[in-house]
Amino acid sequence: MEKSYYKSPIGILEIICENGKLVSLKLVDYCEKSNVETDFIKDIKKQLDEYFLGKRTIFNIKINPAGTDFQQLVWKELQNIPYGETKSYSEIAAAAGNKNAQRAVGNACNKNPIMIIIPCHRVVSKNNNIGGYVYGRSIKQKLLNIENGVK
Repeated sequence: MEKSYYKSPIGILEIICENGKLVSLKLVDYCEKSNVETDFIKDIKKQLDEYFLGKRTIFNIKINPAGTDFQQLVWKELQNIPYGETKSYSEIAAAAGNKNAQRAVGNACNKNPIMIIIPCHRVVSKNNNIGGYVYGRSIKQKLLNIENGVK
């Protein structure tokens, strides 16, 4: 397992990789001493740089998030939401095969281990209210603003 840190416009991101795949990308309060810089991690940081500059709309990173079958299904659907667009919890639930599973979709978003690349920030309430976010609504709004070219 390799662990590294990336200082982003939204805070410090912890990157954890295992067997050549990204398994975790999350916001943390501080950097630990372990800070590995493999070629794979350097590529992840380069792609994150491009994303935060508004120059990358699709990530090309091998990922391996750990979760239940339903969570995996939801996370796959989230990756189909185009950059700069949003979908509602009910739209994701329907795409995942159960139109009444909005709450379960919200829970899967909450458990998403790979933020940004699995874009749970692109999921909003049916009435276009921004909805919740595990890292807070202000971080969610910042990510949506980046994707919509808002400074």
